Amino acid sequence: MNDIHSRIEAPRAALGGRLAILGHHYQSDEVIAHVDFRGDSLELSRRVPQLSAEHIVFCGVFFMAESAAVLARKGQRVHIPAPEAGCTMSNMAPAPLLTAVLEALSRGGRRVTPLTYVNSSAEVKAVCGRFGGSVCTSANAKTMLAWALDQGEAVLFLPDKNLAANTADALGLPRDERHVLDIRALGNRLDLAAASRARLLVWPGCCSIHHRLRARDVAEARAAHPGCLMAVHPECPDETVRAADAAGSTSFLIDFTAKAPAGSTVVIGTEEALVHRLAKQYAGEKTVLPLKDVRCGNMAKTTPERLAALLETLDRAGPVRVAPEIAESANLALRRMLDACARA
Repeated sequence: MNDIHSRIEAPRAALGGRLAILGHHYQSDEVIAHVDFRGDSLELSRRVPQLSAEHIVFCGVFFMAESAAVLARKGQRVHIPAPEAGCTMSNMAPAPLLTAVLEALSRGGRRVTPLTYVNSSAEVKAVCGRFGGSVCTSANAKTMLAWALDQGEAVLFLPDKNLAANTADALGLPRDERHVLDIRALGNRLDLAAASRARLLVWPGCCSIHHRLRARDVAEARAAHPGCLMAVHPECPDETVRAADAAGSTSFLIDFTAKAPAGSTVVIGTEEALVHRLAKQYAGEKTVLPLKDVRCGNMAKTTPERLAALLETLDRAGPVRVAPEIAESANLALRRMLDACARA
């Protein structure tokens, strides 16, 4: 590991201000040790436009690096150590299908505003930009859904049905004003009559990691640790969120743990890398436990070895590229999010 540490730190020192390394909270401790900035998707999105570095290395999954490339200024190059690190949720919403669904939903002249979770491709963000929509993260989903509801007659929230349900609950949107779309058969099974009566149209995707955290896991944790404090990620099923004490983004979960009283037991429902980091950070002060050990294999694809290999060849490495016509519309969607959150 010392050799890997040197292989990362030597090019970092040589590049100096030409380099900025960003890391998502779900990255391993061994990777996080070398980043300049860490955060959740919203924090890192806000950070990108402020950077002056020529090279931006994003330790996370591909859609995050794509978003960084869309937000980066001319002349900046965005890189990712593991380009194959995808996202199963993102794959559940292909851009051509989204376009077909939006066209069908809007055929009668109804204005449907698409709101895509940041866990989506640049192409999907671009579709949302062209249809007058925007992007949200788990940290600002409530703000952005309220924004989207003000834009027209209905909102199409994609791709995460769980985040949609939990955010709608937080806003007090009645369940009879929601409709989960049937997107099978290339969108030919849409119930357009039911959709026309709903204010919130929900894409049926989910996070394969957080969807595994169930209300029964909450009940078992409470039985095993009486009096524990419990917070989960809003990508969890809505019954899991209702059973917990609180729900929020990775930054919220970090803050929830920090504010828990000394001596308490805190159970956190999210990807295990973050929970185990919190457990180490607060060892001896409070007990931090995972609701269940769930690991994102795609996040784990970024290793110190992959980071070192990228940094050693950075000036020759191909950056993340987004076609100009896609970048322009995706940037519009992302900027709408940043602007709306700045005003909130």
